[in-house]
Amino acid sequence: MTQSLPEHTTTEQPNIGTRADSELCTPTLLEQLGGVGGLVSSVVPAVVFVAVNPLAGLQPAIWASLGVAVAVGIWRRLRREPLQPAVSGIFGVAVCAFIAYRTGEARGFFLYGIWYSLIAGLMLISSVVVRRPLVGMLWSAFNGFGGDWRTNRRARFGFDVATVVWAVFLLARFGVQRYLYDLQQADWLGVARLAMGLPLTAVAALVTIWAIRRALRVAG
Repeated sequence: MTQSLPEHTTTEQPNIGTRADSELCTPTLLEQLGGVGGLVSSVVPAVVFVAVNPLAGLQPAIWASLGVAVAVGIWRRLRREPLQPAVSGIFGVAVCAFIAYRTGEARGFFLYGIWYSLIAGLMLISSVVVRRPLVGMLWSAFNGFGGDWRTNRRARFGFDVATVVWAVFLLARFGVQRYLYDLQQADWLGVARLAMGLPLTAVAALVTIWAIRRALRVAG
């Protein structure tokens, strides 16, 4: 006579991962962004443009930034690192360079990033309003989880906070850089882009990691 196995009770809270999963999810998200090297290399073309423009003029700065963006892509390829961040970086620099070339002004190089910050910031805020925080949605998509965490108020709160932090940073970048753009301060635009780029991204990334771990802990 066989004995029946004991039935396992389930809780009403959605299971979106285990503590072990949390250790795997964070690196996966970072890899999707290109890793630390991808985040750092994304600012290099802008640094080159800011440095070359006052010394050699607009067109040399444009070609120098494009050349550095391509060189970064080749370097990542040789190191067998993900190419998607490099391709996105080259595309972004190409768009910025094209706008600067068409406008004939160095400040045009930053116009794409200014409006991107506004649009992305508004999208992030909107996602929180409709209870679909974009940070959580992207994390779920990258790691193959469903959207059950949205029914857990405590789990969703962490993603709400992370999403709002990204939105505030992006909208602050828009406000500061748009102000400098209107004043035609191309050099200060470059300084603002660098100062409000990687440092704010690092802070937002830490908040995102906290949000993911909190969501896994309260719903696991």
